[in-house]
Amino acid sequence: MAPSAMTRWTKSLCEAQPVPYWLDDPGRPRPEPALTGAETCDLLVVGGGYSGLWTALIAKERDPDTDVVLVEGREAGWAASGRNGGFCAASLTHGLANGLARWPEEIHKLEELGARNLDAIEEAVARHGIDCEFERTGEIDVATEPYQARELEEWYAELKDKGLAEGIELLDRDAVREQVASPTFEAGLWDRRGVAMLHPAKLAWGLKRACIRLGVRVYEHTPALTLKPYGAGMAARTPYGRVRARRVALGTNVFPNLIRRVRPYTVPVYDYALMTEPLTDGQMASIGWHNRQGLGDSANQFHYFRLTADHRILWGGYDAVHHYGGRVRAEYDDRPETYAKLAGHFFTCFPQLEGVRFTHAWGGAIDTCSRFSAFFGTAHQGKVAYAAGYTGLGVGATRFGAEVMLDLLAGERTERTELEMVRKKPVPFPPEPFAWTGIALTKWSLARADAHGGRRNLWLRTMDRLGLGFDS
Repeated sequence: MAPSAMTRWTKSLCEAQPVPYWLDDPGRPRPEPALTGAETCDLLVVGGGYSGLWTALIAKERDPDTDVVLVEGREAGWAASGRNGGFCAASLTHGLANGLARWPEEIHKLEELGARNLDAIEEAVARHGIDCEFERTGEIDVATEPYQARELEEWYAELKDKGLAEGIELLDRDAVREQVASPTFEAGLWDRRGVAMLHPAKLAWGLKRACIRLGVRVYEHTPALTLKPYGAGMAARTPYGRVRARRVALGTNVFPNLIRRVRPYTVPVYDYALMTEPLTDGQMASIGWHNRQGLGDSANQFHYFRLTADHRILWGGYDAVHHYGGRVRAEYDDRPETYAKLAGHFFTCFPQLEGVRFTHAWGGAIDTCSRFSAFFGTAHQGKVAYAAGYTGLGVGATRFGAEVMLDLLAGERTERTELEMVRKKPVPFPPEPFAWTGIALTKWSLARADAHGGRRNLWLRTMDRLGLGFDS
Protein backbone atom coordinates (compact mmCIF):
# COMPACT_ATOMS: atom_id res chain seq x y z
CA MET A 1 0.00 0.00 0.00
CA ALA A 2 1.52 3.33 -1.08
CA PRO A 3 2.09 5.94 1.69
CA SER A 4 -0.24 8.44 -0.01
CA ALA A 5 -3.01 5.84 -0.19
CA MET A 6 -2.37 4.84 3.40
CA THR A 7 -2.76 8.49 4.49
CA ARG A 8 -5.90 8.98 2.41
CA TRP A 9 -7.58 5.84 3.70
CA THR A 10 -6.58 6.17 7.34
CA LYS A 11 -8.19 9.63 7.45
CA SER A 12 -11.46 7.72 7.30
CA LEU A 13 -10.68 6.39 10.79
CA CYS A 14 -10.08 9.71 12.51
CA GLU A 15 -13.44 9.71 14.33
CA ALA A 16 -13.84 5.96 14.81
CA GLN A 17 -14.71 4.98 18.38
CA PRO A 18 -12.86 1.87 19.64
CA VAL A 19 -16.07 0.14 20.79
CA PRO A 20 -18.36 -2.37 19.07
CA TYR A 21 -21.05 -0.56 17.12
CA TRP A 22 -23.75 -3.03 18.17
CA LEU A 23 -23.12 -2.52 21.88
CA ASP A 24 -22.93 1.28 21.58
CA ASP A 25 -26.70 1.52 21.82
CA PRO A 26 -28.82 3.72 24.11
CA GLY A 27 -31.29 0.84 24.36
CA ARG A 28 -28.70 -1.45 25.93
CA PRO A 29 -30.44 -3.05 28.93
CA ARG A 30 -29.25 -2.63 32.47
CA PRO A 31 -27.51 -5.71 33.85
CA GLU A 32 -29.25 -7.96 36.30
CA PRO A 33 -27.87 -7.87 39.88
CA ALA A 34 -24.98 -10.13 40.83
CA LEU A 35 -25.58 -13.27 42.85
CA THR A 36 -25.03 -12.83 46.58
CA GLY A 37 -25.54 -15.82 48.84
CA ALA A 38 -26.53 -19.37 47.92
CA GLU A 39 -28.78 -20.65 45.14
CA THR A 40 -30.05 -24.12 44.25
CA CYS A 41 -31.52 -25.20 40.92
CA ASP A 42 -32.09 -28.08 38.53
CA LEU A 43 -29.90 -26.61 35.79
CA LEU A 44 -27.06 -24.11 36.12
CA VAL A 45 -26.01 -22.43 32.87
CA VAL A 46 -22.58 -20.79 32.91
CA GLY A 47 -22.17 -18.03 30.32
CA GLY A 48 -24.51 -15.31 29.10
CA GLY A 49 -23.65 -15.38 25.41
CA TYR A 50 -25.68 -17.17 22.77
CA SER A 51 -24.65 -20.64 24.00
CA GLY A 52 -25.87 -20.05 27.52
CA LEU A 53 -28.94 -17.99 26.62
CA TRP A 54 -30.25 -20.52 24.11
CA THR A 55 -29.60 -23.35 26.59
CA ALA A 56 -31.54 -21.64 29.37
CA LEU A 57 -34.40 -20.68 27.06
CA ILE A 58 -34.78 -24.09 25.43
CA ALA A 59 -34.56 -25.85 28.81
CA LYS A 60 -37.56 -23.82 30.01
CA GLU A 61 -39.43 -24.39 26.76
CA ARG A 62 -38.85 -28.14 26.96
CA ASP A 63 -40.05 -28.27 30.57
CA PRO A 64 -41.39 -25.08 32.20
CA ASP A 65 -41.00 -26.72 35.63
CA THR A 66 -37.21 -26.95 35.25
CA ASP A 67 -35.58 -24.55 37.70
CA VAL A 68 -32.84 -22.72 35.76
CA VAL A 69 -30.15 -20.30 36.93
CA LEU A 70 -27.81 -18.52 34.51
CA VAL A 71 -24.63 -16.78 35.66
CA GLU A 72 -22.58 -14.42 33.48
CA GLY A 73 -19.18 -12.99 34.36
CA ARG A 74 -19.94 -9.55 32.96
CA GLU A 75 -23.11 -8.69 31.01
CA ALA A 76 -25.16 -10.87 28.67
CA GLY A 77 -23.90 -10.52 25.10
CA TRP A 78 -20.91 -8.32 25.96
CA ALA A 79 -18.30 -10.57 24.28
CA ALA A 80 -18.38 -12.39 20.92
CA SER A 81 -22.17 -12.66 20.94
CA GLY A 82 -22.57 -8.89 20.97
CA ARG A 83 -19.79 -7.78 18.63
CA ASN A 84 -19.83 -10.25 15.72
CA GLY A 85 -20.89 -9.54 12.14
CA GLY A 86 -24.47 -10.67 12.62
CA PHE A 87 -24.32 -13.48 10.02
CA CYS A 88 -26.76 -16.14 11.26
CA ALA A 89 -25.99 -19.17 9.10
CA ALA A 90 -27.80 -22.47 8.80
CA SER A 91 -24.47 -24.29 8.53
CA LEU A 92 -23.49 -26.26 11.63
CA THR A 93 -20.09 -27.15 10.17
CA HIS A 94 -18.45 -23.78 9.45
CA GLY A 95 -19.60 -23.94 5.87
CA LEU A 96 -20.60 -26.70 3.52
CA ALA A 97 -17.07 -27.30 2.22
CA ASN A 98 -15.73 -27.98 5.72
CA GLY A 99 -18.68 -30.22 6.56
CA LEU A 100 -18.39 -32.20 3.33
CA ALA A 101 -14.66 -32.72 3.83
CA ARG A 102 -15.04 -33.95 7.41
CA TRP A 103 -18.40 -35.74 7.51
CA PRO A 104 -19.31 -36.74 3.95
CA GLU A 105 -21.59 -39.57 5.07
CA GLU A 106 -23.57 -37.26 7.36
CA ILE A 107 -23.55 -34.07 5.33
CA HIS A 108 -27.15 -34.33 4.11
CA LYS A 109 -28.37 -34.86 7.69
CA LEU A 110 -26.18 -32.02 8.95
CA GLU A 111 -27.55 -29.70 6.28
CA GLU A 112 -31.12 -30.71 7.13
CA LEU A 113 -30.57 -30.14 10.85
CA GLY A 114 -28.92 -26.80 10.12
CA ALA A 115 -31.83 -25.63 7.99
CA ARG A 116 -34.30 -26.67 10.69
CA ASN A 117 -32.18 -24.87 13.28
CA LEU A 118 -32.23 -21.60 11.32
CA ASP A 119 -36.01 -21.93 10.88
CA ALA A 120 -36.31 -22.45 14.64
CA ILE A 121 -34.29 -19.29 15.30
CA GLU A 122 -36.55 -17.29 13.00
CA GLU A 123 -39.62 -18.74 14.74
CA ALA A 124 -38.21 -18.02 18.22
CA VAL A 125 -37.39 -14.42 17.28
CA ALA A 126 -41.02 -13.95 16.19
CA ARG A 127 -42.54 -15.90 19.10
CA HIS A 128 -40.65 -13.97 21.76
CA GLY A 129 -40.95 -10.60 20.02
CA ILE A 130 -37.18 -10.13 19.71
CA ASP A 131 -36.53 -7.01 17.63
CA CYS A 132 -33.10 -7.95 16.30
CA GLU A 133 -33.49 -6.75 12.69
CA PHE A 134 -33.71 -10.33 11.38
CA GLU A 135 -33.50 -10.45 7.55
CA ARG A 136 -33.39 -13.79 5.68
CA THR A 137 -31.45 -12.33 2.74
CA GLY A 138 -28.84 -15.05 2.24
CA GLU A 139 -25.13 -14.65 1.59
CA ILE A 140 -22.94 -14.35 -1.49
CA ASP A 141 -19.48 -15.92 -1.51
CA VAL A 142 -17.63 -13.65 -3.94
CA ALA A 143 -14.51 -14.34 -5.99
CA THR A 144 -12.10 -11.44 -6.33
CA GLU A 145 -9.50 -13.25 -8.46
CA PRO A 146 -9.94 -15.27 -11.68
CA TYR A 147 -8.70 -18.45 -10.02
CA GLN A 148 -11.28 -18.02 -7.26
CA ALA A 149 -14.02 -17.68 -9.91
CA ARG A 150 -12.90 -20.98 -11.45
CA GLU A 151 -12.94 -22.59 -8.01
CA LEU A 152 -16.48 -21.35 -7.37
CA GLU A 153 -17.63 -22.85 -10.69
CA GLU A 154 -16.00 -26.19 -9.82
CA TRP A 155 -17.50 -26.12 -6.32
CA TYR A 156 -20.97 -25.39 -7.65
CA ALA A 157 -20.66 -28.33 -10.08
CA GLU A 158 -19.65 -30.59 -7.19
CA LEU A 159 -22.60 -29.41 -5.09
CA LYS A 160 -25.01 -30.18 -7.93
CA ASP A 161 -23.44 -33.61 -8.40
CA LYS A 162 -23.91 -34.40 -4.69
CA GLY A 163 -27.45 -33.02 -4.51
CA LEU A 164 -26.44 -30.13 -2.25
CA ALA A 165 -27.07 -27.16 -4.54
CA GLU A 166 -30.70 -26.44 -3.66
CA GLY A 167 -31.19 -22.72 -3.04
CA ILE A 168 -27.69 -21.89 -4.32
CA GLU A 169 -27.17 -19.81 -7.47
CA LEU A 170 -23.92 -19.31 -9.41
CA LEU A 171 -23.40 -15.69 -10.50
CA ASP A 172 -20.98 -14.67 -13.25
CA ARG A 173 -19.11 -11.37 -13.12
CA ASP A 174 -21.95 -9.29 -14.54
CA ALA A 175 -24.56 -10.97 -12.35
CA VAL A 176 -22.65 -10.56 -9.10
CA ARG A 177 -21.85 -6.91 -9.87
CA GLU A 178 -25.52 -6.36 -10.62
CA GLN A 179 -26.22 -7.49 -7.05
CA VAL A 180 -23.41 -5.45 -5.45
CA ALA A 181 -21.30 -3.06 -7.52
CA SER A 182 -17.61 -3.64 -6.88
CA PRO A 183 -14.91 -3.62 -9.57
CA THR A 184 -13.15 -6.41 -7.65
CA PHE A 185 -15.93 -9.01 -7.99
CA GLU A 186 -15.35 -11.76 -10.58
CA ALA A 187 -18.10 -14.26 -9.66
CA GLY A 188 -20.30 -15.31 -6.77
CA LEU A 189 -22.28 -18.12 -5.18
CA TRP A 190 -25.54 -16.88 -3.65
CA ASP A 191 -26.98 -19.03 -0.90
CA ARG A 192 -30.46 -17.55 -0.99
CA ARG A 193 -32.00 -19.05 2.18
CA GLY A 194 -29.17 -20.42 4.27
CA VAL A 195 -28.11 -17.20 6.02
CA ALA A 196 -29.96 -14.40 7.81
CA MET A 197 -28.62 -10.99 8.79
CA LEU A 198 -29.39 -9.64 12.26
CA HIS A 199 -28.30 -7.23 14.99
CA PRO A 200 -26.21 -9.52 17.21
CA ALA A 201 -26.44 -7.57 20.46
CA LYS A 202 -30.20 -7.14 20.15
CA LEU A 203 -30.53 -10.89 19.67
CA ALA A 204 -28.59 -11.52 22.90
CA TRP A 205 -30.57 -8.91 24.82
CA GLY A 206 -33.84 -10.28 23.48
CA LEU A 207 -32.91 -13.82 24.47
CA LYS A 208 -32.09 -12.61 27.98
CA ARG A 209 -35.48 -10.92 28.29
CA ALA A 210 -37.20 -14.06 27.02
CA CYS A 211 -35.34 -16.20 29.56
CA ILE A 212 -36.33 -13.92 32.42
CA ARG A 213 -39.97 -13.89 31.31
CA LEU A 214 -39.99 -17.70 31.41
CA GLY A 215 -38.60 -17.73 34.93
CA VAL A 216 -34.85 -18.15 34.45
CA ARG A 217 -32.95 -16.44 37.27
CA VAL A 218 -30.19 -14.46 35.58
CA TYR A 219 -27.23 -13.12 37.52
CA GLU A 220 -24.76 -10.83 35.75
CA HIS A 221 -21.31 -9.73 36.94
CA THR A 222 -21.20 -13.21 38.47
CA PRO A 223 -18.32 -15.30 37.11
CA ALA A 224 -18.26 -18.98 38.00
CA LEU A 225 -14.84 -19.43 39.60
CA THR A 226 -14.81 -23.15 40.33
CA LEU A 227 -17.00 -26.17 39.62
CA LYS A 228 -16.89 -29.25 41.83
CA PRO A 229 -19.06 -32.26 42.66
CA TYR A 230 -21.42 -31.74 45.56
CA GLY A 231 -23.53 -34.67 46.70
CA ALA A 232 -25.60 -35.93 43.77
CA GLY A 233 -24.99 -32.74 41.80
CA MET A 234 -22.46 -29.98 41.29
CA ALA A 235 -21.53 -26.74 43.03
CA ALA A 236 -20.15 -23.59 41.44
CA ARG A 237 -18.43 -20.90 43.48
CA THR A 238 -18.91 -17.25 42.53
CA PRO A 239 -17.32 -14.11 44.04
CA TYR A 240 -20.20 -13.48 46.46
CA GLY A 241 -21.94 -16.82 46.67
CA ARG A 242 -22.42 -20.28 45.22
CA VAL A 243 -24.88 -22.30 43.17
CA ARG A 244 -25.77 -25.94 43.74
CA ALA A 245 -27.30 -27.68 40.73
CA ARG A 246 -28.32 -31.14 39.60
CA ARG A 247 -26.89 -30.46 36.12
CA VAL A 248 -24.58 -27.82 34.61
CA ALA A 249 -24.23 -26.55 31.02
CA LEU A 250 -21.02 -24.69 30.16
CA GLY A 251 -21.24 -22.05 27.43
CA THR A 252 -18.02 -20.14 28.09
CA ASN A 253 -16.44 -20.74 24.66
CA VAL A 254 -13.28 -18.60 24.34
CA PHE A 255 -12.87 -18.20 28.10
CA PRO A 256 -11.10 -20.94 30.09
CA ASN A 257 -13.38 -23.93 30.45
CA LEU A 258 -14.18 -25.00 34.01
CA ILE A 259 -13.32 -28.55 32.87
CA ARG A 260 -9.56 -28.26 32.51
CA ARG A 261 -9.15 -31.18 30.10
CA VAL A 262 -11.29 -29.32 27.54
CA ARG A 263 -8.99 -26.30 27.35
CA PRO A 264 -6.39 -27.69 24.87
CA TYR A 265 -9.10 -28.11 22.23
CA THR A 266 -9.49 -24.37 21.63
CA VAL A 267 -7.28 -21.34 21.16
CA PRO A 268 -8.37 -17.67 21.14
CA VAL A 269 -8.19 -15.74 17.89
CA TYR A 270 -8.68 -11.98 17.61
CA ASP A 271 -10.96 -10.74 14.85
CA TYR A 272 -11.51 -7.07 13.91
CA ALA A 273 -14.19 -5.00 12.19
CA LEU A 274 -15.09 -1.49 11.06
CA MET A 275 -18.49 0.21 10.75
CA THR A 276 -19.15 3.12 8.42
CA GLU A 277 -21.36 6.09 8.98
CA PRO A 278 -24.83 5.78 7.41
CA LEU A 279 -24.61 6.01 3.62
CA THR A 280 -26.51 8.66 1.72
CA ASP A 281 -29.11 7.73 -0.90
CA GLY A 282 -26.58 8.56 -3.60
CA GLN A 283 -23.90 6.37 -2.03
CA MET A 284 -26.36 3.51 -1.68
CA ALA A 285 -27.35 3.89 -5.34
CA SER A 286 -23.66 3.69 -6.34
CA ILE A 287 -23.25 0.22 -4.82
CA GLY A 288 -26.67 -1.30 -5.50
CA TRP A 289 -27.01 -4.05 -2.90
CA HIS A 290 -30.81 -3.90 -3.13
CA ASN A 291 -31.20 -7.47 -1.85
CA ARG A 292 -29.10 -6.79 1.28
CA GLN A 293 -27.26 -10.10 1.29
CA GLY A 294 -24.30 -10.76 3.54
CA LEU A 295 -21.05 -11.06 1.60
CA GLY A 296 -17.75 -12.81 2.15
CA ASP A 297 -14.82 -13.15 -0.23
CA SER A 298 -13.17 -16.42 -1.20
CA ALA A 299 -9.60 -15.79 -0.06
CA ASN A 300 -8.00 -17.69 2.80
CA GLN A 301 -7.61 -14.35 4.55
CA PHE A 302 -11.19 -13.34 3.89
CA HIS A 303 -13.41 -10.33 4.56
CA TYR A 304 -17.05 -10.40 5.61
CA PHE A 305 -19.34 -7.43 5.02
CA ARG A 306 -23.00 -6.51 5.24
CA LEU A 307 -25.51 -3.67 5.51
CA THR A 308 -27.17 -2.57 8.72
CA ALA A 309 -30.77 -1.43 9.10
CA ASP A 310 -29.68 2.22 8.83
CA HIS A 311 -27.51 1.67 5.70
CA ARG A 312 -24.09 1.43 7.29
CA ILE A 313 -21.58 -1.12 6.04
CA LEU A 314 -19.84 -3.46 8.45
CA TRP A 315 -16.46 -4.56 7.09
CA GLY A 316 -14.47 -7.14 9.03
CA GLY A 317 -12.11 -10.08 8.94
CA TYR A 318 -8.80 -10.63 7.12
CA ASP A 319 -6.44 -10.57 10.10
CA ALA A 320 -6.87 -13.46 12.52
CA VAL A 321 -4.45 -12.78 15.36
CA HIS A 322 -3.33 -15.41 17.85
CA HIS A 323 -1.14 -14.25 20.72
CA TYR A 324 1.53 -16.44 22.23
CA GLY A 325 0.24 -18.50 25.12
CA GLY A 326 -3.40 -18.14 24.11
CA ARG A 327 -3.88 -15.03 26.20
CA VAL A 328 -7.21 -13.18 26.28
CA ARG A 329 -6.61 -9.56 27.26
CA ALA A 330 -8.65 -6.38 26.87
CA GLU A 331 -5.72 -4.50 25.33
CA TYR A 332 -5.78 -6.89 22.36
CA ASP A 333 -9.30 -5.71 21.45
CA ASP A 334 -7.94 -2.53 19.82
CA ARG A 335 -5.48 -2.89 16.91
CA PRO A 336 -4.97 0.27 14.82
CA GLU A 337 -2.65 -1.44 12.30
CA THR A 338 -5.46 -3.86 11.42
CA TYR A 339 -8.02 -1.04 11.19
CA ALA A 340 -5.78 0.79 8.71
CA LYS A 341 -5.40 -2.37 6.65
CA LEU A 342 -9.15 -3.00 6.66
CA ALA A 343 -9.88 0.59 5.63
CA GLY A 344 -7.58 0.23 2.62
CA HIS A 345 -9.25 -3.02 1.62
CA PHE A 346 -12.70 -1.43 1.99
CA PHE A 347 -11.97 1.41 -0.43
CA THR A 348 -10.32 -1.00 -2.87
CA CYS A 349 -13.57 -2.95 -2.92
CA PHE A 350 -15.77 0.16 -3.06
CA PRO A 351 -13.75 3.02 -4.60
CA GLN A 352 -17.01 4.88 -5.27
CA LEU A 353 -17.38 5.32 -1.48
CA GLU A 354 -14.12 7.22 -0.96
CA GLY A 355 -14.75 9.96 1.60
CA VAL A 356 -17.00 7.80 3.79
CA ARG A 357 -15.93 7.82 7.45
CA PHE A 358 -15.87 4.94 9.91
CA THR A 359 -17.66 5.59 13.20
CA HIS A 360 -16.61 2.43 15.07
CA ALA A 361 -13.57 0.14 14.99
CA TRP A 362 -13.31 -2.85 17.31
CA GLY A 363 -12.06 -6.35 17.87
CA GLY A 364 -12.17 -9.22 20.29
CA ALA A 365 -11.48 -12.86 20.88
CA ILE A 366 -13.35 -15.85 19.50
CA ASP A 367 -12.53 -19.49 20.07
CA THR A 368 -11.33 -21.72 17.27
CA CYS A 369 -10.62 -25.44 17.17
CA SER A 370 -8.65 -27.52 14.70
CA ARG A 371 -11.75 -28.63 12.77
CA PHE A 372 -13.33 -25.11 12.76
CA SER A 373 -16.77 -26.25 14.00
CA ALA A 374 -18.23 -26.92 17.42
CA PHE A 375 -17.44 -29.95 19.54
CA PHE A 376 -19.32 -31.33 22.53
CA GLY A 377 -18.90 -33.53 25.57
CA THR A 378 -19.77 -34.32 29.15
CA ALA A 379 -17.92 -34.57 32.45
CA HIS A 380 -18.55 -35.63 36.04
CA GLN A 381 -20.58 -38.72 35.13
CA GLY A 382 -22.81 -36.84 32.75
CA LYS A 383 -23.76 -34.08 35.19
CA VAL A 384 -21.88 -31.41 33.18
CA ALA A 385 -22.11 -30.75 29.43
CA TYR A 386 -20.15 -28.33 27.28
CA ALA A 387 -20.02 -26.98 23.73
CA ALA A 388 -17.19 -24.90 22.26
CA GLY A 389 -15.11 -24.25 19.15
CA TYR A 390 -17.63 -22.43 16.92
CA THR A 391 -14.81 -20.51 15.16
CA GLY A 392 -16.71 -17.37 14.29
CA LEU A 393 -19.84 -19.04 12.94
CA GLY A 394 -21.79 -19.45 16.15
CA VAL A 395 -24.65 -16.99 15.78
CA GLY A 396 -26.87 -19.77 14.47
CA ALA A 397 -24.99 -22.93 15.44
CA THR A 398 -25.02 -22.11 19.17
CA ARG A 399 -28.75 -22.84 19.27
CA PHE A 400 -28.04 -26.32 17.91
CA GLY A 401 -25.24 -26.66 20.47
CA ALA A 402 -27.69 -25.78 23.24
CA GLU A 403 -29.98 -28.58 22.11
CA VAL A 404 -27.05 -31.00 22.07
CA MET A 405 -25.99 -30.04 25.60
CA LEU A 406 -29.54 -30.52 26.91
CA ASP A 407 -29.81 -33.89 25.14
CA LEU A 408 -26.51 -35.00 26.70
CA LEU A 409 -27.53 -33.85 30.18
CA ALA A 410 -30.82 -35.73 29.84
CA GLY A 411 -28.95 -38.87 28.78
CA GLU A 412 -31.09 -39.05 25.63
CA ARG A 413 -30.12 -40.63 22.31
CA THR A 414 -31.35 -38.24 19.64
CA GLU A 415 -30.62 -37.58 15.99
CA ARG A 416 -28.24 -34.91 17.27
CA THR A 417 -26.29 -37.03 19.75
CA GLU A 418 -25.89 -39.85 17.21
CA LEU A 419 -23.93 -37.60 14.85
CA GLU A 420 -20.22 -38.33 14.44
CA MET A 421 -19.73 -34.56 14.75
CA VAL A 422 -21.16 -34.77 18.27
CA ARG A 423 -19.60 -38.09 19.30
CA LYS A 424 -16.02 -37.27 18.28
CA LYS A 425 -13.74 -34.38 19.16
CA PRO A 426 -11.20 -32.44 17.10
CA VAL A 427 -7.46 -32.87 17.51
CA PRO A 428 -6.29 -30.70 20.44
CA PHE A 429 -3.74 -27.95 19.91
CA PRO A 430 -0.22 -28.74 21.13
CA PRO A 431 1.33 -26.88 24.07
CA GLU A 432 3.45 -23.77 23.57
CA PRO A 433 5.70 -22.98 21.83
CA PHE A 434 4.45 -25.52 19.29
CA ALA A 435 0.92 -24.08 19.07
CA TRP A 436 2.09 -20.54 18.34
CA THR A 437 4.74 -21.73 15.86
CA GLY A 438 2.29 -23.96 13.99
CA ILE A 439 -0.38 -21.25 13.83
CA ALA A 440 2.14 -18.64 12.65
CA LEU A 441 3.39 -21.00 9.91
CA THR A 442 -0.19 -21.74 8.85
CA LYS A 443 -1.07 -18.04 8.66
CA TRP A 444 2.05 -17.31 6.59
CA SER A 445 1.23 -20.20 4.27
CA LEU A 446 -2.38 -19.07 3.81
CA ALA A 447 -1.28 -15.54 2.92
CA ARG A 448 1.24 -16.98 0.48
CA ALA A 449 -1.46 -19.12 -1.13
CA ASP A 450 -3.67 -16.06 -1.60
CA ALA A 451 -0.78 -14.27 -3.32
CA HIS A 452 0.05 -17.22 -5.60
CA GLY A 453 -3.22 -18.19 -7.23
CA GLY A 454 -4.44 -20.32 -4.35
CA ARG A 455 -1.56 -22.81 -4.57
CA ARG A 456 -1.11 -24.52 -1.22
CA ASN A 457 2.40 -25.31 -0.05
CA LEU A 458 3.61 -28.54 1.54
CA TRP A 459 2.68 -27.37 5.04
CA LEU A 460 -0.93 -26.65 4.07
CA ARG A 461 -1.24 -29.86 2.07
CA THR A 462 0.01 -31.81 5.09
CA MET A 463 -2.46 -30.01 7.36
CA ASP A 464 -5.23 -30.80 4.88
CA ARG A 465 -4.38 -34.51 4.91
CA LEU A 466 -4.40 -34.51 8.73
CA GLY A 467 -7.71 -32.63 8.86
CA LEU A 468 -6.13 -29.77 10.79
CA GLY A 469 -6.44 -26.04 10.34
CA PHE A 470 -6.57 -22.55 11.76
CA ASP A 471 -9.33 -20.08 10.99
CA SER A 472 -11.44 -17.26 12.39
